[in-house]
Amino acid sequence: MVVNTPLPPRRNPGPSGGYRLLRALDRVLPEAIFRPLRAAGTLVAMAGMAEQRRHSYDYLTVALARRPTWRDVFRHFFAFEEVLMTRLRVINGQPHQSVFAPGSEDLRAWLESGTPALLGTFHVGVTELQGCQIAMKLHHPMHVVRLRVGNSHDTEKLEELFGDRLHFIWINEPAEMLLALKDAAATHGSIALQCDRPGYSARSEAFEFLGARRVFPFTIYHLAQIFQRPVLFAVGVPDGPDRARLHAIPRYEPRPGEPRAEALARARVHFQGFLQMVEEILREHPYLWFNFTPLNPVAPDSP
Repeated sequence: MVVNTPLPPRRNPGPSGGYRLLRALDRVLPEAIFRPLRAAGTLVAMAGMAEQRRHSYDYLTVALARRPTWRDVFRHFFAFEEVLMTRLRVINGQPHQSVFAPGSEDLRAWLESGTPALLGTFHVGVTELQGCQIAMKLHHPMHVVRLRVGNSHDTEKLEELFGDRLHFIWINEPAEMLLALKDAAATHGSIALQCDRPGYSARSEAFEFLGARRVFPFTIYHLAQIFQRPVLFAVGVPDGPDRARLHAIPRYEPRPGEPRAEALARARVHFQGFLQMVEEILREHPYLWFNFTPLNPVAPDSP
């Protein structure tokens, strides 16, 4: 599904054709040669991305609880490059396995049930790739809400790879989202929403995360009440070169007739539980936070 608005000037960092070049080199070069080349390329890219470096530094200062070094920032950028490389390898036809971490029983049960749901995800680890793989296991299509950028080669190829099970809802502006979501909810499909960047959400609230009360999107829970669909959250953590572990929490289930205030109170507890899980993952794997944008702002009313 595409909302027909003009393509904005936004684009993912990197040279035109960079994704295709990486895919081509991966086919012909041994890893012992290709990995150092990727590291060198990451250094070159990092040198020209002052804004992203600054946001990486600010995030790592919080996540590491110390002043990060240049090497720390490089490791953050290179971790992102390696996850991108994993997606490109899947596009090239290499196998990639997902396994469930303990506590993910509700997510597994939902995959087997065939019922539509709202799936909340973060830019953490290999979450996007695992979301695509989840779509293949569903009994119905998955609609993924994404911001339209000028070079989305990896996303477009993943959509082609996973066929009629995976559909991206491309939006340019927040005002477009509700209309697109209504169209998707009119089908029997599930809807996946990124819930970590507050700039593209009609409703936001503050939660404890990385040592402060920070603002996060909260729209998904309001949609759960409107569409009467459960909410599930999951993130994917690399577990070797061709495997990842899917971490999830028990699902949030809307209750017909429940007063709105009580429903949202339960939702806040649910989302805080997910943020606690994400923070625990990031304390162990700090370089897997792939928002090279300002860290979620501290709420104005926080002490």
